[in-house]
Amino acid sequence: MSPLFTPARPRGFLRAAAAAVALSSVLLITGCGSSDGTDGDGKATAAALAGFPVTVDNCGVRTTYDEPPSRVVTIHQHPAELMLALGLKDRMVGTAFPDSAVLPELKRDYEAIPELAEKEPSFEKILDAEPDFVYGGYGSAFAENEGRSRKAFADAGIDTYLNREYCGRKRATMKDTYGEIRTIGKVFGVPDRADELVTDLQTRVGKAAAKVEGEPEVPVFVYDSGDKSAFTAGGKSLGTELIRLAGGENVFADLDDVFGDVSWEQVVERKPEVIALYDYAGSGSVREKKKFLLSQPALADVPAVRNKRFVVLPLTATLVGIRSAYAVEDLARGLHPESFR
Repeated sequence: MSPLFTPARPRGFLRAAAAAVALSSVLLITGCGSSDGTDGDGKATAAALAGFPVTVDNCGVRTTYDEPPSRVVTIHQHPAELMLALGLKDRMVGTAFPDSAVLPELKRDYEAIPELAEKEPSFEKILDAEPDFVYGGYGSAFAENEGRSRKAFADAGIDTYLNREYCGRKRATMKDTYGEIRTIGKVFGVPDRADELVTDLQTRVGKAAAKVEGEPEVPVFVYDSGDKSAFTAGGKSLGTELIRLAGGENVFADLDDVFGDVSWEQVVERKPEVIALYDYAGSGSVREKKKFLLSQPALADVPAVRNKRFVVLPLTATLVGIRSAYAVEDLARGLHPESFR
């Protein structure tokens, strides 16, 4: 047995074993003395939980939940915001790796949850929080070379879930956002809340799209980062769909990937009228990105640069999570400001 798991196993496993024994006892008692799925005091047993067991296939990992997870660590910001939007603050025992400012309506709840690390926390740090469920936003949440593989968590008796955007399908859509919310809602026994949240987000997107319906599509260049070349969103990114819904067209929609590098000559050739700046920690500030683009002589005649037309999007708003619906309205306002006057 690897020494990596030795310090954490006794605490986590003994607690899980004790809970299992207690639950088994309750089920045996209720099996003998009750037929309505409650114990002698009228409390619901795990077997009586509506909608359970729930089986989920996630990125090649099949998990059956007999009851909702009760101690959750989220790695990366968008899973945390999704959990909070579903009213699951009381299940969260740790967050990690904030990318940008949290949505104002979720800020207080987010700050009340312990932050385990500024980046991805170590395996041991996560186990210290004694979770029964770890929800990762990027594939790096479960980096095998850093000891955080999903198998390592499974061996420690902890269930895991990875945002579906990183399941290797190489394409993300708003349907993935809505599907992600509904799946997490099922796992945590709050499918009604999930349906309500999806309806709210769909309504938000619909209203923004209706505002710009019939308007000419605005050519948009996504600038994530880069100086020798530009790292941009390709045709398989969720960003491309968000731009389309907002009444625009990603000038690199023909790039057959989620992200990729393009030359500045290509940017000049495609004449974007608006530049969408992706904002996140570690990529340079929005101010620095604008300064760089505006200072490049080769870009001087690009319409977006000449007219200083920029739209800023937090990176979390372009990922499979609740922010993407907000991004459609922000983009639409930036692309078609006259439609919102």
